[in-house]
Amino acid sequence: MPYKNIADLPEKVRNNLPKHAQEIYKEAFNNAYDQYKTRQDREEVSHRVAWTALKTSYEKNEEGKWKKKSH
Repeated sequence: MPYKNIADLPEKVRNNLPKHAQEIYKEAFNNAYDQYKTRQDREEVSHRVAWTALKTSYEKNEEGKWKKKSH
């Protein structure tokens, strides 16, 4: 199901990502969820798309915390 706001995101996402990263995740998930209407694994694929989208702007640092990539 699409997420209305970042407070609705899975705990794994909320507890590990900065707010801006959560917003990217939510938007990517919702777009993918809308795009893959006919797939039975729609939700799973949407989560994978969201993580991939997030990783274009964020990465884990040495301590395992997510941080914005410096381009």
